[in-house]
Amino acid sequence: MKITIQANSGEFRFDCAASERILYAGLGQGLRLPYECATGTCGTCRGRVVQGSTLLEWHAAPGYAKLKREKGDVLMCQARPTSDCILRVPANLPPPEPASATLPRHRQARITHRHRLARDVIEIDIALSHPITFDAGQFVVLEVGGVRGGRAYSMVNYSPRSERLRFIVKQKPGGGLSDWLFGSDVTGADLELFGPLGGATFRPAERRNIVCIAGGSGIAGMLAILEHARRENYFQGHAGHVFFGVRGLADGFYLAELADHIAAASGRLRVTLALSHEPAPSHVHPQFSSISLATGMVTDVMSREMAGRYDGTVSFIAGPPPMVDEALRLLIRVARQPAAFVRYDKYT
Repeated sequence: MKITIQANSGEFRFDCAASERILYAGLGQGLRLPYECATGTCGTCRGRVVQGSTLLEWHAAPGYAKLKREKGDVLMCQARPTSDCILRVPANLPPPEPASATLPRHRQARITHRHRLARDVIEIDIALSHPITFDAGQFVVLEVGGVRGGRAYSMVNYSPRSERLRFIVKQKPGGGLSDWLFGSDVTGADLELFGPLGGATFRPAERRNIVCIAGGSGIAGMLAILEHARRENYFQGHAGHVFFGVRGLADGFYLAELADHIAAASGRLRVTLALSHEPAPSHVHPQFSSISLATGMVTDVMSREMAGRYDGTVSFIAGPPPMVDEALRLLIRVARQPAAFVRYDKYT
């Protein structure tokens, strides 16, 4: 099928098979279509079908809440073409990615390991059918047969070319994929993966100090950023501070890995574990003395500790939407940090 995108910045055309989602096909061919979650929850990838027809996969997707479906609005991440289509996308699209860019693509994968990190958090390891190149902070969409729809997960690990990936999964009541992952031994199960996706990435050439604000499983992409920084010896000339929010002391995970990154940074990296639902028992973690403890919501702790210290920083935010929205408010409106140096993922 031929897809034409009419954007504020001009027209763009690409091919899309009947079995492919319009968003994925466009991204895979280098077109910089707007999106955030790529799974139907945020509504960012909206477009209006002005000619042609599409098949919608998930009619109840939360992203449709603000769309006018009676006028032809669709979520491009949930729409497959059934004819040649023209879509109006209300955005200024940048020029397509250069031919040398790492573009998202479909891969087959298999779960090789699963283990519990906390009461409601597990880690899964997957092996890929083909290696993947990605930037620290990016994510992929995972799908499994028998569970409807895809779910977006940030990579925990980082290397320039990876054959295996690690992800954090938080158990969500009624969540189809999390129920499947938590409910049985899924080792050996096959998955389909699309990615890499996302622009909340670490770019060493910017040479700025790093601030990471993570809520719960949002720590995943932050660990990839720390791994990339470590490979670049980035903390020899720059500082970093990670704010990791959990409910209580027992809910913290990956603390040994964070302590290891602290030790490797020779005093240039700080990590603060913020406890939102219980008072911190001391100023430092009882098992990991290099990790500080604080009481309060992670955004409040970050705001107190970073006051007046934002010059020359780039901030990364990941977690539940309310936490991300509050962090964005504090960083951009209160601290006046330039929006170009505030990057985020909402775990909707």
